[in-house]
Amino acid sequence: MLAVKNTLTNNLLVFRRTVRLMGDRFEISIVGNDPIWADERIDNAINEIIRVEKLLSTFSDDSIINQINRNAGIQPVKVSAEIFNLIDRALQIAELTHGTFDITYRSVDKGFRNFDAEGRSTMTAPYIVNCTNYKNVVLDAKTTTVFLKEKEMRIGFGANSKGYAADRAKYILQMAGVSNGVINAGGDLLTWGLQPNFEPWTIAAADPTQNKQPYANVDITNMAIATSVNTEKYATINKKSTAIKPNNGFVVSKIKSVSVLSPSAEFADAMASPVMNMGINNGLYLINQLNQMGCVIIDDHNRVYTSKDIHIAN
Repeated sequence: MLAVKNTLTNNLLVFRRTVRLMGDRFEISIVGNDPIWADERIDNAINEIIRVEKLLSTFSDDSIINQINRNAGIQPVKVSAEIFNLIDRALQIAELTHGTFDITYRSVDKGFRNFDAEGRSTMTAPYIVNCTNYKNVVLDAKTTTVFLKEKEMRIGFGANSKGYAADRAKYILQMAGVSNGVINAGGDLLTWGLQPNFEPWTIAAADPTQNKQPYANVDITNMAIATSVNTEKYATINKKSTAIKPNNGFVVSKIKSVSVLSPSAEFADAMASPVMNMGINNGLYLINQLNQMGCVIIDDHNRVYTSKDIHIAN
C-alpha cells in the first residue's frame, strides 16, 4: 500500500532488514555507510520491539496486562510508569474519538456463565456496554494503579501496539546515533531525518483496490502514517459490496481508505480506524482540530479528501 522512495548517493546507503514481529511484517531501514554499525543498531531496534511485544502480550500468564485483566472487578493493579502512561494516552484517544477507539472489550472466558440452562443470555445490555467502555477504566496517578470496574472487562492494545513499538524502536535508534531512517510496521510507516540524497522521505499512496498504481506523493519526513482500508471489511448487502462499521454493524459512508499522519506512530495507528468509522466530514473535522495531524481519505468513487495541512503532489 505504501512504498518508500529513496535514492542512494554521497556514499550513503539504506541498510534494511525485514523480520516478523508482533504477528506482522516489520522492515527497519537506516541510512549509513558502515554495514556492521547498521547491523548492530537494527539488532537493538528489533530487541526493543520484542520487549514491547512481551510487555503488552495477553498470551503470557505473568504479563502485566493479564494481571490487570484477571483483577477486573476485584482490585487495582500497580503497574510501571510506561504501562500507566500508555493506558492513559489510550483513554485520552478514546475520549477524543467519543469511544470510537477503545482498548476495552468483554471477556469470553469459559469461567464466566453468560447463558442459562436454555441457552438464553443472562447478561443485560447495560452490563455488556459497561464491559466495553473506556470510562470504566480507573487510573490512580498517585499509586500508578489500574482498575477495571466490571469483572468481565478486559483491555488490549491490538489497535495501537505496533505504532507504540515503532516509536520505541525509533527512540532506541536515535539514541544510538541513527539520524535517518524508516520503520515499516505492517504497512504503517514512521520516518525521521532524510534520504541519502538529502531529500525528504515520501510515499506513493495508492487506491487500495489498485495498490500498484500510486495516485500521489506525500512528504512524510519526521512523521508517521497509518492506513485503514475498508476493502478488508466488506460484506454483501442486497448483492452490493458495502463497508461495515466493526463496532455496531452500520454501513460506513463512502470511505474506501483513510491514511492518518502524526509525529507519533502510536497516535496515527490508533486514529486511522476511528476516522474511517466517523465518516468523511466528521473525520476531517476532528483531524483539522488537532495540531501536527493530517489525513488523506479516499471514497468509493476514488475521490481524494485531505485535511487542511496536507499537500499532495501528483
